[in-house]
Amino acid sequence: MSDKFDAGMSVRRQVLGDAHVDRAEANRNGFDTPFQELITEGAWGTVWAGDGISLRERSMLTLALLAAMGNFEEIPMHIRATARTGASKQDVLEAFQHVAIYCGVPRANHAIKLAKQTFDDMEKD
Repeated sequence: MSDKFDAGMSVRRQVLGDAHVDRAEANRNGFDTPFQELITEGAWGTVWAGDGISLRERSMLTLALLAAMGNFEEIPMHIRATARTGASKQDVLEAFQHVAIYCGVPRANHAIKLAKQTFDDMEKD
């Protein structure tokens, strides 16, 4: 594997946790292996592994972008990751408020609903 892949896998584990990554890796097969390698190198090995901003800031940006684009399926996973990135509940709310103003209240509202549910689940665990 490439240096980007190795860096990406390291950051991916740091942000999402070993259990999540181990489950994803166990579910990988020949069909999605090229895609998994692409996101590990591109998203995790390049964007998330950069040194220009902190993991906390990357977490906030990622959540805001997911909400703004309506990619709600990924929001709970990235809310759970805030426990490892250092983004607080207040940080998440601030990010979603930016989404409300610049991208639309309905998307921010749905993202906040998902965040509340996920934070509640995290507190129960």
